Amino acid sequence: MTTRSDLVLGSKREVGTVGLVAGMAGFYASALLLCSDLLAVDAEHAGGSSSVGVLLGAVASVFIAIAVYVAAVVIANGVDTVVAGRLRQIAVLRLLGADAGSLRRAVVRGATIVAACGAVAGVLIGALVSDVTRAVLVARGSLRTGDYTWFPVLALPSAVVITLAAASAAWVGSRVVLRATPAQALLGATVPAPDTQRMGRLRRLATVGLIGSGALVLALAAALGESGTAVGFLVAVLGAMLSGTGILVGARLVVPTVVALASRLLGSDPASRVAARNAVREPGRTTRSTMGLVIGVTLVTTFAAGFAAMRASTYDWGQTAAQAAQTDEILRNVSVVMVCVVVVSSAIAAVGFVSTMSLAVIQRTREIGLLRALGFTAGQVRTMITKESVALSATAIASGMVLGLLYGALGAQSLIGFRNDGFVWGLPGWVLGGVAVAGVGLVLAASWVPSSRAVAVAPVDALRAEG
Repeated sequence: MTTRSDLVLGSKREVGTVGLVAGMAGFYASALLLCSDLLAVDAEHAGGSSSVGVLLGAVASVFIAIAVYVAAVVIANGVDTVVAGRLRQIAVLRLLGADAGSLRRAVVRGATIVAACGAVAGVLIGALVSDVTRAVLVARGSLRTGDYTWFPVLALPSAVVITLAAASAAWVGSRVVLRATPAQALLGATVPAPDTQRMGRLRRLATVGLIGSGALVLALAAALGESGTAVGFLVAVLGAMLSGTGILVGARLVVPTVVALASRLLGSDPASRVAARNAVREPGRTTRSTMGLVIGVTLVTTFAAGFAAMRASTYDWGQTAAQAAQTDEILRNVSVVMVCVVVVSSAIAAVGFVSTMSLAVIQRTREIGLLRALGFTAGQVRTMITKESVALSATAIASGMVLGLLYGALGAQSLIGFRNDGFVWGLPGWVLGGVAVAGVGLVLAASWVPSSRAVAVAPVDALRAEG
């Protein structure tokens, strides 16, 4: 039996995040590949080695892989949020005879089509913007005339990878349909059932195993850094991937508790109390809302903290003052470039956070209508949604900063540990300040638009809504 995708995923607005995130990843891949080609051609004309292009292509591929990974996490969270909000409709379809497998295939099919369209559009727009920018630079004399690539061939495989990642993410995010039973339609359930005891036990074992093994590998990387072995950095990357995956797997065990603690600081007025309750009412949604943003902040902080740690230790490398100053300047410039490149992945995560918050408010239209009918003013509704966003984003940003500082310091230690006495920490104040400011803007973006939409609906109309 084949099920129409829109019956499960809902309107285009609800799945719009999938297309937008895939489009951003495609744009990033296309623009980054063209940028690396531009730098390689310019370097060859300046008398540089042709191997520069290979190196820049490899670096671009790494950053594209990071962006695709973040996009996959955001898409999985988005699909999970949409499906969780439509549990009643899915249960009705089960009651009418649809099996869980066909419903899940419908989710994957719909998300894959949207992601493919978004990825292709993003690649084309990225190539167009990059070509126009390059043409302007050449016309102004800021860039040498050369045989530049107009369309990056590797962008097409990148679009395919993005689409496949979206399909896999949709498969993971749609697992809730397997738990939707016809009985839930009769009971009017709208919240997915919690993990079974067996699943909870497996989640804990996987979390402890991955984080523990990742910590051991990171400790090994730091030891290798002390001996001056170049392989230490690669070991550190492996350790970060293992521990990071463990944190993702076990996030649902910890994040709701941390958000609940943060919610206590919101205040004791009615709007704050409802915001605190909503922030942790659905542990799955709470985790989905924060983890994508945690990844984005961690990435930016890791790169900035790692370079800050190396810059802090340059004067202990036995160099002259002039050499140390030159090394510091090189590291600072490379740090700025790297942070600017990886910040796109954080932007993808931020889009996912804003979208998840918007969907959560849309799905609570009936509840908001009931609050308005009970006396909540439009201002109190705005305050409630804003404070819920504050609790979630503050938890995510603080957690990402802590993880980023730790990973950055360990990465630097694996590279230059043999040059220093003791462990060197990096505290990139300008990046941390920028993340904090961006966090404020994110709260406003994640709360103002959905709250404006929520208060625009009359209480009577809101009470007639299904969600």
